[in-house]
Amino acid sequence: MTAESLPDGALQRWPTPPVDGYTVDDLFTLPDLPPHTELIDGSLVFVSAQRDFHTVTTDLLVTGLRRTAPPEMRVRREMTVVLNDRNAPEPDLCVVDARVVDGERTRYRAEDVVLVVEVVSPESESRDRETKPLKYARAGIPNFWLVERAGSDHHPVVHAYALDLPTRAYGLTGIHHEQLKTTVPFDIDIDISLDALRTL
Repeated sequence: MTAESLPDGALQRWPTPPVDGYTVDDLFTLPDLPPHTELIDGSLVFVSAQRDFHTVTTDLLVTGLRRTAPPEMRVRREMTVVLNDRNAPEPDLCVVDARVVDGERTRYRAEDVVLVVEVVSPESESRDRETKPLKYARAGIPNFWLVERAGSDHHPVVHAYALDLPTRAYGLTGIHHEQLKTTVPFDIDIDISLDALRTL
């Protein structure tokens, strides 16, 4: 164990990582982990406080996806997706098979997920742009969206990717400004303009 001094003089104890790293079982059984802790390559990743753009953009997409999702799919925010024994990230939102949804679930399996979305934050930029997409693709998740701020007005832009099964890699299918309109993984039409963001 290592110890770190806190302002009130109390000690915060963090467990020493196992030699081979943590597993998904550890992620769900270690006591006192901060909310939204992710598991990436056997390491615990603690998520920083989110900025307003991140929260509001996620809300905008959740609302739009729930409005357009067919009955056999459900939209979930900040739920762990288990990719393998050493990787369990928590995408900002995901679309899952409605048959696996129940009120007690704490995680989804990669095979239950049809879309994952990451809204890029400065503190998680390399994970959102590089690490996670690679892992989502290798786990076979069919669709991935990367959402970023663009232009001098910092409006949202959605980069949509689809999985190429033979290579297990994502290929870009579209870059969406102002309006997110696509037929994959279902018919979607969401106003993602700065004006729409400002109404939330």
